Amino acid sequence: MKQRLIGLTGALGLASSLGAFANTEAASVKEALVDADIKLNLRLRYEDVSWDGLEDSDALTLRTRLSYTSGDYEGFGVMLEMDDVQAITDADYRTAPNDPMNPGTAVIPDPEGTEVNQAYLSYRGFGSSTLKYGRQRILLDNQRFVGGVGWRQNEQTYDSFSLTNTALDNTTVFYAYLYNVNRIFGEDNPIGDHKHESHLLNLNYAGWQAGSLSAYAYLLDNQSAAALSSDTYGARWAGKIGESATYTLEYARQSDAADNPVSYDADYLLAEAGMALGPINVGAGYELLGSDEGKAGFTTSLATLHKFQGWTDRFLTTPAAGVEDIYLSAAGALAGVKLFAAYHQLASDYGSVDYGQELDVSAAKAFGPVTVLVKYADYQADDFGSDTQKFWVMLNATF
Repeated sequence: MKQRLIGLTGALGLASSLGAFANTEAASVKEALVDADIKLNLRLRYEDVSWDGLEDSDALTLRTRLSYTSGDYEGFGVMLEMDDVQAITDADYRTAPNDPMNPGTAVIPDPEGTEVNQAYLSYRGFGSSTLKYGRQRILLDNQRFVGGVGWRQNEQTYDSFSLTNTALDNTTVFYAYLYNVNRIFGEDNPIGDHKHESHLLNLNYAGWQAGSLSAYAYLLDNQSAAALSSDTYGARWAGKIGESATYTLEYARQSDAADNPVSYDADYLLAEAGMALGPINVGAGYELLGSDEGKAGFTTSLATLHKFQGWTDRFLTTPAAGVEDIYLSAAGALAGVKLFAAYHQLASDYGSVDYGQELDVSAAKAFGPVTVLVKYADYQADDFGSDTQKFWVMLNATF
């Protein structure tokens, strides 16, 4: 199956990218290297975690990110991005579940360290195709299946080869072969990297006025954590009604793959709607990460998990009984302050277990190049986990 997928992807890419070579943007290698885009990003964040059964944790960390993107010469370009994360106060918290330091404390997964966040060679020589090789950011659809976990100070990036093609009108074809995933726990942690022999294929068509359609196949062979190996096939429709209403419908089917020790099949369902009511945007949704009769739940191990099922991150690993999330949200602005609130009612797919409820609220305001964000999340446990509260204050600036 994977060999057939590679062949299909190659044929799609080559067939749709025939055309003249792109115009040279720089007259020499030196000009391409000098004509570069350089950015500096500073992100200072305070996080406080209260987790029943564990000692409270708090952290004040600063992430400094320096990004360099060259100009193109004969279609070739380079990108280099370095991240440095430092704890401003004593790091007396665990930075990962397996961290032997500060046992019994709540986890704040922002380890100190300096890393290469992105480093890749790009080529734009075949018409509307872009090829990248190296460490890169990959964000697909709403990041429910593949994302960058951008909320954490140490972003998740991918050592991979990728192809993006837009030669067909309103169509984007994306393929990537992953050989390593640089996870948020840092390269010095044994679980910081996951070795892969995985394939990602995502096709999106946005030529309809009513919305856009994505179809995808994510074939994960995780050689560091076999229980996360899976084959997922699905489709996503993001639609709109008039100028004020949106809705999303999505379905996926997942089964075990490679050396996964558990044989299972599970479904993913999403139904979501939103509407603008004057200055306020309201939304409601139903998301199901299904279970195969309690043997295993639908996993999304490459996702930006902080975006889903509540900001306390109590469901980073899908329980074997699955997760059913019914949620409401509201967003608006007051005096230049962006406000957001969401409520989640969480339960199992198998076994009729009431997990709990979560309330998330945030406020953000920009002051020139600096954005100030305040967030709070409160998970009240019923029959899963324990009560958890998290509070953040973050300053973000890009120059």
